[in-house]
Amino acid sequence: MLSIGINLGFGKLHPDLTDQQMYQGELDVAVEAERLGYDAVWVVEHHFSDYSACPDNLVLLAHLAGRTSRIKLGTAAVILPWNDPLRVAEKALMVDTISDGRLLLGFGRGLSRTEYEPFRIPLGETRDRFDEAAPMIFEALETGFIEGDGPFYPQPRAQLRPRPRGSFLGRRYLVAGSPESVVMAARLRASMMSFIVRPVPDLMPTFTRYRELYETEHGERAPAIALNVNMYCHEDDELARERHFRYVNRFFLSNVEHYEMAGEHFAGIKGHERYAANAAYFREIGVDKAADDYAATALWGNPRRILGQIEEIRDVLGDFELTLAPAFGGMPYDQARASLELFARDVLPKARGLRVAA
Repeated sequence: MLSIGINLGFGKLHPDLTDQQMYQGELDVAVEAERLGYDAVWVVEHHFSDYSACPDNLVLLAHLAGRTSRIKLGTAAVILPWNDPLRVAEKALMVDTISDGRLLLGFGRGLSRTEYEPFRIPLGETRDRFDEAAPMIFEALETGFIEGDGPFYPQPRAQLRPRPRGSFLGRRYLVAGSPESVVMAARLRASMMSFIVRPVPDLMPTFTRYRELYETEHGERAPAIALNVNMYCHEDDELARERHFRYVNRFFLSNVEHYEMAGEHFAGIKGHERYAANAAYFREIGVDKAADDYAATALWGNPRRILGQIEEIRDVLGDFELTLAPAFGGMPYDQARASLELFARDVLPKARGLRVAA
């Protein structure tokens, strides 16, 4: 059965919105998602800007654990170079304990200079820091003890409390786009989490590589690819298109600005070769064309159109998990909630029933 969740972005891209109003809107969407029958709510980690302002997603999920009872709670993702592995492991076990085992734990390594510079970490260290921290934390969550002898996180052996209530195998996720991240996801038996910026057929070489590496490493089928995608659903197809492209273009342009996605600074930075190539592509075609291309990859339209889009992804990708970003680009929260409700009523049951070929 296709698992379908939502991702909270915590962006404040409407000029009249306060931080308090934005937080209330995001939290209301999360609580509503459980009532509507979604499988999971995911929360990002970002710092310092209107692009996204959720500096500790595990703290936020602890709050949601107290306001919900069934829905899974996911980090999309904890950015490991910004966090001490010991504290990540402790907080993960705490959230898993108080939520009765509902935590889905996703890690990423981040990309933005505007976030890394205040943390006083060079971009050139991010790959090595991530590769040291991720296996250290995942191992600790299985054993209840954390230790490490790496250059960035030398950690004396310490017992973690609360103790693990169960294994995180099947609940591990890594944001993976670069070749190195794909290898790490497969090696650590983590589901590959991908934020869709191009049509799924264009991404299949990366997904296929992950599946092959996973099956070679562990002798078993890889878990479902976890796709994150913007979504706007409305009965009026033309209105849906107009609103979707307006808000998703605004979101994409804020993304380009936040990550300096067309910048030349990625060239020569260790572990950022893929981003240097993408930046050159953006400079070549222009960010407006890139924004339209991005909007076209997302899910939008009336329920029939969106179900057809999901079927097209299924036909290309096979087994996958779907995470919807329902509020983006300064979209009013009443519109986002109405979109989620319509999707839940007219798309969710049919999408869950789609048969997936091996």
